[in-house]
Amino acid sequence: LAGSLCGFNPVWASEVEPYPIAVTTSRFPSMKHLGDVSKSNGAEIEPVDIITFGSPCQDMSVAGKRAGIKHEDNGDEETTRSGLFYEAIRIIKEMRYGTEGRFPTFVVWENVPGAFSSNRGEDFRTVLEELVKIAEPTAVVPDVPQGGWAYADCWRGDGWSLAYRVFDAQYWGVPQRRRRIHLVLDLRGERAREVLFEREGV
Repeated sequence: LAGSLCGFNPVWASEVEPYPIAVTTSRFPSMKHLGDVSKSNGAEIEPVDIITFGSPCQDMSVAGKRAGIKHEDNGDEETTRSGLFYEAIRIIKEMRYGTEGRFPTFVVWENVPGAFSSNRGEDFRTVLEELVKIAEPTAVVPDVPQGGWAYADCWRGDGWSLAYRVFDAQYWGVPQRRRRIHLVLDLRGERAREVLFEREGV
């Protein structure tokens, strides 16, 4: 909805719950529903400029059991709900392979601030590393900083950039404090910082 208000055209979504599907079908009747994210192949779905996702937060939230980001394909005993993060990474890589690196241009990830401390900060390091490796497969993200992750930062490499920061919905007209990490990966340049840190107005 936020994207559409800014001129974006939602092309497809991956959802399994009936109510969210019903809402988006009503609001965006031309948008395709792909169903189970684990059964989608990024090389076979319609290429898009921006892939945005918020991997399920329950396993990283301080209000949850803190099971972390785990996926059986990585040798873990189980795939946690937050482990669906890896399905999005797989789809992005498949789309880039299928389009010879042309799509997507941007990746946007959103999650709870509990991701900074989940698994002693290792889960957020994993998020950063997996996203950076889309653009630079041999990249290695440093260990968790001694004082924990900063609430805002920028990274860049050869032809890519990544930025993240914490926003609070109370400053956008929502009558509650609702802090979330927003991360932007620019796979074609150094615009991630511009997207998250340079304002066009109040």
